[in-house]
Amino acid sequence: MRETVAETRYGRLRGVVEDDVVVFRGVRYAAPPTGALRWRPPEEPEIWAGIRDAFAFAPSAPQAPPLPSETFPGDPTEQSEDCLFLNLWTPRLDDARRPVMVWVHGGGFTTGSGGVGLYRGEHLARRGVVVVTINYRLGALGWLAHPGLQQTGGGLGNWGLLDQIKALTWVRDNVEVFGGDPGNVTVFGESAGAMSVAALLASPAARPLFRRAIVQSGAAVAVGVKSAAVLAEDLASGLGMAELSPELLRQVPADELLAVQHEVGAAYAGVGLPFQPVVDGGVLSRHPAAEVATGEAAGIDLLIGTNRDEWKFFTFTTPGLRRIDEDQLSRLVARHVEVAWLGESIDAAELISVVRSARAARGEETSPSELYSALGTEWIFRVPSMRLAEAHSNSHRRTFAYLFEWESPFGRGTLGSCHALEIPFVFGTVRTPAVTAFSGGGPEAEALSDRMQAAWAAFAATGDPSSEEGGEWAPYERSRRSTMRFGPESGALLAPREPERAWLDAALGPFGQAEAAGLEQVRRPPQRESGA
Repeated sequence: MRETVAETRYGRLRGVVEDDVVVFRGVRYAAPPTGALRWRPPEEPEIWAGIRDAFAFAPSAPQAPPLPSETFPGDPTEQSEDCLFLNLWTPRLDDARRPVMVWVHGGGFTTGSGGVGLYRGEHLARRGVVVVTINYRLGALGWLAHPGLQQTGGGLGNWGLLDQIKALTWVRDNVEVFGGDPGNVTVFGESAGAMSVAALLASPAARPLFRRAIVQSGAAVAVGVKSAAVLAEDLASGLGMAELSPELLRQVPADELLAVQHEVGAAYAGVGLPFQPVVDGGVLSRHPAAEVATGEAAGIDLLIGTNRDEWKFFTFTTPGLRRIDEDQLSRLVARHVEVAWLGESIDAAELISVVRSARAARGEETSPSELYSALGTEWIFRVPSMRLAEAHSNSHRRTFAYLFEWESPFGRGTLGSCHALEIPFVFGTVRTPAVTAFSGGGPEAEALSDRMQAAWAAFAATGDPSSEEGGEWAPYERSRRSTMRFGPESGALLAPREPERAWLDAALGPFGQAEAAGLEQVRRPPQRESGA
């Protein structure tokens, strides 16, 4: 292993050459968001003299529960509010102007880190791209929104989204010295990271910073200011404040804030993610779905998809959900419809019947637990993703869709093709022993990983995921809904799993309208609704 030095706009960095890839870890892209800068837009990092080492991953954003112990050598185990760092892998430091891929990690907007081993960028870098992974503020520190936090010129939340924009700005201003092309940046993410990417598509401040976007298992989500303010006031109340005071909140130690955040967030579990992007009049002026539906993101190439059994990732950790009966299924689905304020347009019993019939016609299981997992997958992930794909394709032809069907061997196969399973295939970490218990390994898994990496790298380079290794990939459009399948059998499909998609799409109505209307609704914990 040898060292190398790159000169950024802020100072010189010393990285390392590991095998045939140059790596810089723990690179600061913004000033520490602490003290008076808590709940403020990120500011410029300081300029330094001399050379700073970039050998180790930086601490992760504060989160509860704490990060697990090391799974990969060098994984971050510390947390700090001073968390705005990125990591970079490149084939070499030269003027080749390679495509750049910037990864936004998932974790429900409350957990995660750009430094965990699942997201190591060396395999993608060997395909001729520069890979960047980032940290951003999480939980209340990253997404608390309230009129009391109003900024000059608009905006009162989305601190984590502003961090992502700041990281993309750093990439634009510095990546050329790492062999990257600042004019050919792809931002990609999974789950909450994918939702972040959809929000970046909707932000006029963000769109000039990237040319392409990959949305893995996530779509366009946001809440309104009224709803976000209720959550913020609940947090302040949990901290013993009679009313929310930004000055007092900035004095609360991070660990105390996290403890109350965990309690308040748990109360909101029945009404969706407690923290998420906010239509705050600053970085987001309207719901991302409405922005994309009107063609504002035209010109940005989009690759989007989901996993066949997303929801099994969540039911696996709740054994009771794997043993439900028909009555429990009906109540669970009715509750999903209720909290989404869609009772007038969606009949829960009819939805269950549609999914049951579609699965039976394909020879798939139709037990209540399997139906619940299928409904969660379609309702939360796949149908919103395909609605986003269709809306974007109406204004931009370079829109591509995928369906991931490889099954995890973990838990005797009960996870199926669950949420997050595609990540090690995209990053090539299926070759890592610590991952194979979840992803599976061996020649077949590695071949699928190679195929997906080829597609992602080709898309980053050209806006078209077709490649010699991965095959031809037709754009997604309404009349054919061409979708690339990745699994034991890979290849192009036309309109897969269409009955569920068509029924839900019709019930939800025009893309962007229902989502925008939902901004006027105020989410409250279930106990409030019952008067508790």
